Amino acid sequence: MTEMLQKALKIADEVLLPAASEVDRTGRIPDSHFQRLAEDGFFGLVAPVEFGGPGGDFAGFLQVIETLASACLTTTFTWLQHHGVVMSLATTQNVQLRDKYLRRAANGQLRGGGAFSGVIPDPPRVTATRTTDGWSLSGDVTFVSGWGIVDVLHVSAYDAASGDVVSGLIEARAGKGISKVQPLDLVAAQASNTVRLVFDELFLADEMVTTRANREEYIGGLAIGLRVDSCLAFGLIQRAAAGLDSAGQQEMAEAFRAAAGDLRNRFDAALQDMSSLPRFRAETSALAVQACNAFVVAAGGRALLQSHDAQRLARESLFTLVVASRPAVKSALLEKLAAAGAAG
Repeated sequence: MTEMLQKALKIADEVLLPAASEVDRTGRIPDSHFQRLAEDGFFGLVAPVEFGGPGGDFAGFLQVIETLASACLTTTFTWLQHHGVVMSLATTQNVQLRDKYLRRAANGQLRGGGAFSGVIPDPPRVTATRTTDGWSLSGDVTFVSGWGIVDVLHVSAYDAASGDVVSGLIEARAGKGISKVQPLDLVAAQASNTVRLVFDELFLADEMVTTRANREEYIGGLAIGLRVDSCLAFGLIQRAAAGLDSAGQQEMAEAFRAAAGDLRNRFDAALQDMSSLPRFRAETSALAVQACNAFVVAAGGRALLQSHDAQRLARESLFTLVVASRPAVKSALLEKLAAAGAAG
């Protein structure tokens, strides 16, 4: 077990899990959660060693996410958005931008989130128009988490003139160019402070641009995120299995652990075949729903109390069905549900 995984287990057991129900009830993540994650190096997991990263590998990164998600999905989901900012800074050709922000992002002094979903639909909902010294962004980003928690957002917009997606950093606060900030009332992870943003000629300066890439290439690069996001569902399966153990359903708990282990191995073995990843992502979320629903049934009437972990996990499993999804994931899930209905 790596040092970072040991630290993650300690944070999960001592900090996140004891507070998970309260986070869900109040809709607020204590800032001390993020401070502890920063102090122990978890904001820089994907940062280069020379900028403060721990030097871990991708498999270790996934284990950490899963461990933290098993304790508090909301905190983990909100923190997870930050790594897109770190990765973009670590790989950008904009050396001045990297040198200015990467170390602060890696140590948690600068917190980040993502606002890229507007370029995924066809046609894209967020567009970029070239100006003399940057880009003017306009459009609708429907799902931006961490508002009021993060300092910067990594935004992406589509330039129809070139067919490229332009990405860069903006300040995460209302102001000129952000015409609407609409808080969203979520069934789970409400404390993630998720909002809808409307950009109206939001200025992205050239010095804040991280990448410019062909849209097809850009969309293809997002595929690996399906494996990263699946860690949220795997974490819920872990916690639901523990709940089944406590409800006297040890055999069922072991069955879910075994199914998750097999699925995890198959998912990882398929990472070189990007076309198969949506199917595995769909299968992971479907298994999380099954495991969390089983915990609800095993817990009985107590599971209907708002204070009970089972109902929270069940709602959070629904969250994983659609959050950070893609059209191919949606299709795979609907096919899986249709097949299950026909078999039943």
